[in-house]
Amino acid sequence: MTEPATRAYRICPFCEACCGLEIDVEPGAGVNLQRPRVVRIRGDRRDVFSNGFLCPKAIGLKELHDDPDRLRTPLIKRDGRFVEASWDEAWAEIERRLPPVIAAGGANAVATVLGNPTSHKMSLILYFPRLARALGTRNLYSASSVDQVPKMLSCGLMFGTWLSVPVPDIERSDFLLIIGANPMVSNGSLWTVPDFRGKAKALRARGGKIVVIDPRRTETADVADEHHFIRPGSDVYFLLGIAHALFDEQLVRLGRLAGHVAGFEQLEPAFAHFSPERVAERCAIDAAVIRGLARKLAATQRAAVYGRIGTCTQQFGTLASWLIDVINVLTGHLDEEGGAMFPKAAAFAANTRGAPGFGRGIVTGRYASRVSKAPEVSGELPLTCLAEEIETPGDGQIKALITIAANPVLSAPNGPRLARAMKGLDFMVSLDIYLNETSRHADVILPGPSPLEDAHYDVSFTQFSQRNHARYSPPVLARTPGQPDEWESLLRIGAIARGLGARVDVDALDDAALEEELRRSLGDAASEVTAITAALAPLRGADRLLDLGLRSGPYGDQFGRNPGGLTLAAVKAAPSGIDLGPMTARIPEALRTPSGRIELAPPALMNDLARARSDLAALPPDLVIIGRRQLRSNNSWMHNLPALAKGPFRCTALVHPVDARRLGLVDGAMAAITNGARRIEAQVEVSAEMMPGVVSLPHGWGHDLAGVRLNVAVERPGANLNALLDENLRDPLSGNAVLSGVPVRMAPM
Repeated sequence: MTEPATRAYRICPFCEACCGLEIDVEPGAGVNLQRPRVVRIRGDRRDVFSNGFLCPKAIGLKELHDDPDRLRTPLIKRDGRFVEASWDEAWAEIERRLPPVIAAGGANAVATVLGNPTSHKMSLILYFPRLARALGTRNLYSASSVDQVPKMLSCGLMFGTWLSVPVPDIERSDFLLIIGANPMVSNGSLWTVPDFRGKAKALRARGGKIVVIDPRRTETADVADEHHFIRPGSDVYFLLGIAHALFDEQLVRLGRLAGHVAGFEQLEPAFAHFSPERVAERCAIDAAVIRGLARKLAATQRAAVYGRIGTCTQQFGTLASWLIDVINVLTGHLDEEGGAMFPKAAAFAANTRGAPGFGRGIVTGRYASRVSKAPEVSGELPLTCLAEEIETPGDGQIKALITIAANPVLSAPNGPRLARAMKGLDFMVSLDIYLNETSRHADVILPGPSPLEDAHYDVSFTQFSQRNHARYSPPVLARTPGQPDEWESLLRIGAIARGLGARVDVDALDDAALEEELRRSLGDAASEVTAITAALAPLRGADRLLDLGLRSGPYGDQFGRNPGGLTLAAVKAAPSGIDLGPMTARIPEALRTPSGRIELAPPALMNDLARARSDLAALPPDLVIIGRRQLRSNNSWMHNLPALAKGPFRCTALVHPVDARRLGLVDGAMAAITNGARRIEAQVEVSAEMMPGVVSLPHGWGHDLAGVRLNVAVERPGANLNALLDENLRDPLSGNAVLSGVPVRMAPM
C-alpha cells in the first residue's frame, strides 16, 4: 500500500518576493529504496505574506533539487581536472593550501565574493560575518556593488543605517511613480512585494494611478496608466527637475516631518539650476510632463516614488537614489500610510536595535582598494576592482579567493578579464552547487545542500517587506548523510585560516563566538550572558542565532521580559507564518543618524551635484545598451532548469524598428555589439517597446565557456552583456558598477 504524500511548507528561494509554498512529498519506498520526492508545488493560500501567490519560477525548485548537474559531493582539481572527493579530503586540501597563502601575503592576500543567492540562505548570511572576522581581510566583495550599493549608501547617509530603505505602501497608496524598476517581473527589488500585479490592479481599481519611467516599455509599464521613455543614465536630471518644480511652484509639504529633518534649507538653492525646462532635453522627457508629475505627487494624499536597478546602475546612482527619498520627503509621503514607509523586521534590523533616533550613523572610505583607490562602502570594495587586485603585484596582492554562491565571471563587468585573473591565483575555493563559469577556476568546490534540504528564514527580505511578518521553513527533505550545514563550512574555513586546523570542534567554535558576541553587546553582565545561552539551548548554528535575533527583536519575548513575544519556537509552530501587521510610522524611532534627524543634505551628495551640473549639456550617444529583467532567469543558474529554460529564446537584443532600419538589423538575425575592443554576438529582436537609440540585452547569460557542467544552459548559451562593460566605470560615491547607458555600436553579421 502506497503511503499518502505529506505536506511541507517552504519560502521560495528564487527571488525577492519570497512567496510561501505548499509542497507535497511522496515518501520513499519499494525494493529500490527510493528517496522521498516532491510531487507537487503550489502557493500556500494561508501564507500570511504571499496569500497563495506564486510565479512560474517556483516549480523549478523540484528541478533544482533533482538536477543531475547539481553538485552533491566536494570536487578537488587534480592535474587540471575535477575529481569527486570526501569532505575530509576537501578540508585537508584547504588546510594544505590556504594557510601558506596567508602566511606569505598576510590577511589581505585572501578575498571573498558573495553572490545574490546568499540572501536566500540563512546559514550563509548569518555566518559569513564570522568567516570575514576570522580571515581579517579587507578584500570583501559582493554582488551588491553591481546593483544596490547606491541605495544603501544614500539611505545610510539620510537615515543612519545601510538597510533603512523606505518601500512603497502599495496596498494603501493612490499614486506610484516607478523609475527604472520592473516589479511585475521582480515582484519587488529592495521592496519585497509578492503579486505586484494583483496589488497594482487593486490600486487602479480604487481610482489610483501608476506611472512608469523607463527606457523600455516593460511588463510593469504595460499594467500602468502612463509610460514615458527616459534616456538611460539621466534619471538624476528627471528627479532634479521634479524637485525643482516642487520648490518653484511652492508645492513642498513636509507635514509631520518638519521637525525631524536637517539640511532642508540647503535644497532649494542646490536644485535651482535644474529646472524642468533645462533638464528636459537631457532626459528626453518634456518639461510639462515633469511639472505635471510633481503636481500629481504633491496633490495626492497617498503617493510614493520608487526606483530600483535602473536608478542604481549608472554614473549618478547614489544621487538618483537620494533624490527619490528627498522627493518623498518634500511631498509629505515619507513615513506616511500609502507613501514610502519603513518595514519593521522581526530580527536583525539595525534600525530596531539600540536607542531610537540618535545613533552613530554610517562611515565610508575607512580604507580604499589598493590599485584604483576606490573607497570602502558598507565594509566592501567594488566587485569591479577584483581582477586588478589579483593581477597587480605588490604588498596586499590577492592570491587566494573564496567565492560563495557567486558567479562574477558572468555577473560582473568584463568577466573575461576576471576569468583570466583567476587563472593566476595560488588557491581558490568555491561554495557552490554548480560547476559554473566561476567555480570552474576553483581548486576545491564545496557544495551546499539543496534549498529543500535546508532550513530558512528571510533575514534580508523581511527588512524590505511591504507587510511585516515572520516565517520559518524547516527542511522539506533529509539531506545526504555527511553533508554539513553551510554555517559549519564557513566556521571550518575560518578556523583553517586562523591556524586551528580542519579537525577543529566546530560546535565549540560556535559556542565561543556566540558568547563573545553576547559579551560585546551586554558588557560585563556575565549572569545575563549565561542566562541567554541557556535559554537558547539546545539549538545550534543558524537556528540558534535566529532564535536570538527573534527573541531580542522588536516583537520578541525578550527572554521572558515580554511574555507572549516572538521566539523561534512560536514561528516554527505557524507553518504559514505570523502576521505582524502593516507598516506603521517609524520616524523618529527608526532613525540612527548622529543628529537624530533625516539628513536631507549629506555633504558628499550635495558636492556631487556639481558633477551632474557639468554633465547636463552632454550630447547623447548614438546608441546605448541597458540590461533587462526576465521572470524566469533572475540568476544565471536558473538557465539550467528545464522548466524555466523552455519556451522562446530570451537572450535577445531588443532594438527599436527605427534603429533596426538605420543599422541594417534584421529581426531574428545575429548582430555584433561592440564597446571599443569588447565584442559579443546576439540575436536581434525588433520591438517598439524600446526607446529609439537604446538596445536591451538581459543579464546573466553567456554559458558557452569551456569547463562548465550546465548541460541545459549550454544548449542555448546566449550572449554575456557584462563582457561588453568597462569594469573601471563606476559611480564615484558608491563604487557601484555602471551597467546602464553605456555607448555601443551594433552591426549586422
